[in-house]
Amino acid sequence: MNEHAAQTYKQQQVNTATPAKMVFMLFEKTISRLQEAQHAIERNDIQARCNANCSAQELLAHLSNTLDTEQGGEIAANLEQIYSHCLLRLMDVDRHNDAQAAAEVVTLLTPLRDSWAELAERSDGELRQAVISAQQSNSTVAKEPVRTPIVSEPEASPPPRPGLSISA
Repeated sequence: MNEHAAQTYKQQQVNTATPAKMVFMLFEKTISRLQEAQHAIERNDIQARCNANCSAQELLAHLSNTLDTEQGGEIAANLEQIYSHCLLRLMDVDRHNDAQAAAEVVTLLTPLRDSWAELAERSDGELRQAVISAQQSNSTVAKEPVRTPIVSEPEASPPPRPGLSISA
């Protein structure tokens, strides 16, 4: 697969992702970047370590900045503390060339990533079930005569989703 096709596919995944899937993808990318930083430290590749660690920090900052502390309550507050701790530890990755700090953050984020993966899978399953139910309802409705209302009110369109890019 060429580079353009791969980028198009990634962009399509992001554009069609459910919110739970998007959070999972952010965790997945953060962990991947931290593993890259660990490998760069092993190779003594300072620039690669810095690039990977900076990317991981940006992703964590995004996760932290998008927390809804009003609706999320105690869970959001706990996540905010975890993210803050992780960001502090990631400073040690660059400051001390510390692969263990990156490994610690991976250890903290992995269960969160796994939980979001499960939630995203459940959401996808529920969405598939809703589509099947709607299709079955449509086939039943199609057999009945269509009645057009005399006056119809315009439907409200959903608010646009804010853009987010998860690139390599």
